[in-house]
Amino acid sequence: MVIFQVVNVRWFNATAWYALYLSRLLSEAGHTVVVLTLKNTESHAKALEWGLDARPVDLNSANPLRLAAALVKLVGLLRAEKPQVVNCHRGEGFFLWGLLKALGFGFKLVRTRGDQRPPSADVLNRWLHACVADAVVVTNSRMARHFLSAMRTPEDKVWLIHGGVDRERFRFDPVGRERVRAEFGYGPKEIVLALVGRFDRVKGQRETLQALARLIHKQGLHRLRLMLLGFGSATGQDEVEAWVREAKLERFVRITGRRDDVAACLSAADIGIVASLWSETIARAALEIMAAERPLLSSDVGVMPDLLPPEALFPPGDVEAMIRLILRAVDEPGYRQELLRAQDLTLSQLSGRDFLQRTLTLYEGFLD
Repeated sequence: MVIFQVVNVRWFNATAWYALYLSRLLSEAGHTVVVLTLKNTESHAKALEWGLDARPVDLNSANPLRLAAALVKLVGLLRAEKPQVVNCHRGEGFFLWGLLKALGFGFKLVRTRGDQRPPSADVLNRWLHACVADAVVVTNSRMARHFLSAMRTPEDKVWLIHGGVDRERFRFDPVGRERVRAEFGYGPKEIVLALVGRFDRVKGQRETLQALARLIHKQGLHRLRLMLLGFGSATGQDEVEAWVREAKLERFVRITGRRDDVAACLSAADIGIVASLWSETIARAALEIMAAERPLLSSDVGVMPDLLPPEALFPPGDVEAMIRLILRAVDEPGYRQELLRAQDLTLSQLSGRDFLQRTLTLYEGFLD
């Protein structure tokens, strides 16, 4: 097949990762994939780094002249490449693709919704998704329920396709574990909690530090350590470091910065945590922690209830509930093993191959 993946996303966030990883899987499977990106953005650079055919088109502009120029460029691309499927991973420009489809270009139109925000259920938006799009892909059950109820999208058009994880790259690395633990000074008796993600209010770094301070200073759990596997973003690293000092946790917290050996860093941890206050509609970091065979605790936002059993979940921002689960994971080996068994069952259906096959089932159904 010839497939357009429309990835007009500025940052290499979860939405862009989902789209680009899918593009790479489709390309490796022998399909012709053209990735439409935004010029001079992180997602465009990552697409080129991964060897994808990335072509910038300005679909996010509100300027009528620039949108007209983008439309002319899209017409040229459609005539040259003749895609059977166009998959839009952002809402900006989606209406243009609907217009092009109505003008007689013979592609099937897919809208993939990897955003945390539920789409507006106004009449125009409901019509676009129910009547113009040939399918709507969602990445978690909550978003599926929104499309079926509020958006009134026909059930046969709504497809739940979780992102997969590259289990060749993300796996437990015993050698990397020892190397990283030595680098950060973790002793054999210390228990390392890992939180993965850019520094941003949504990721819950501050709440995790509050829980850690209570566990160490009030409950005497001095062998607990926190690895913040991330870097400054919407929240600067200097601000996170100030939170650490304020909580008197300098001895107990390490900030990794950007790392190329993410799998080794995850392997160095004993417990993973996702403390996000909202979002996690795709949960790339959670899948990577699970693939590294680390028992994972998480807030019950986004896709997380699809991935983890109820006993691994706590309400977002609930520091007390977070403390209870961390204590249980530290004190009860049986609980950790129970979490790992549940995660292994979940991951058995979430490899890159599974991600590719579910998507191809949708795409190939159009051809049938």
